[in-house]
Amino acid sequence: MNKILVTGATGHLGGAVIETLLTKISSSQISIITRNEEKRLEFQSKGFNAFLGNYDNVAALEKAMAGVDTVLLISSGDQGNRMQEHRNVIDTAKKAGVKHIAYTSRCLNNRNTLTNKLMVEHFETEDYILSGGLKYTFFRNILYMDAIPQFIGGIAALEKGIFLPAGNGNVSFALRSEMGEAMAKVLLNNECENKIYNFTGDKSYSFYDIATALKELSGKEVKYTNVETSEFKEMMKQRNLPEPVIQKIVDFITDIKHNQEADIYNDLENQLGRKPTGLKDGLKVVFGL
Repeated sequence: MNKILVTGATGHLGGAVIETLLTKISSSQISIITRNEEKRLEFQSKGFNAFLGNYDNVAALEKAMAGVDTVLLISSGDQGNRMQEHRNVIDTAKKAGVKHIAYTSRCLNNRNTLTNKLMVEHFETEDYILSGGLKYTFFRNILYMDAIPQFIGGIAALEKGIFLPAGNGNVSFALRSEMGEAMAKVLLNNECENKIYNFTGDKSYSFYDIATALKELSGKEVKYTNVETSEFKEMMKQRNLPEPVIQKIVDFITDIKHNQEADIYNDLENQLGRKPTGLKDGLKVVFGL
């Protein structure tokens, strides 16, 4: 590997990628772009090529990509125009002569039957990269095990239980840090171009399994209740969540119910060189139990 630009470097996933990259290459071979000047200076002080900007700032992207061989595009959040932000990065990479772009996509069973249309944008980003002719690597990542507290109401679930309309749907959860480690190991391999990696755990779990694991870890009577969608929406309204946010959560959970996140692949295990962390050990880390 020569030089790589890591976008989203100040996030948890980007940080995990950089940590593993530094075991093989120097910080001078890594560029980062951040919207926070304090963090930019911190990276710069450690020898990184650090730039101030975001996915909407094409001029900043151009500066950050100068002399770069590979761009790791960590997907944008869904608060703004995510597809336009991704197009900005991809178009700038082509213009700058970048040879290879890697993208953090999502491991989902069937793009054509997704309820959560925001997830379709990941596949549309893949399509856009393919249409541009750049060499690519797609990291199709499963739902982070780290996100489980957000779904079940955090530590309060140990007392109140888990109430979701997810049925018996399963997810092959994996830790975000392990996915970041595996991504970096792939990027350090010169033979990763024009390949797709599906990063999942080696088992899939339902929310019944999550409740059981939390019960064993905490010693509390944690129960999962599969509620109706209408009842769940009312519960969310009582928390004063806006309707668009409630619908986004429901769509996400509906896809879990339909086993969109249940597929299992061995790519993560192969890149880590070990079994991915299982549910119980992962929850112990995530919840600090």
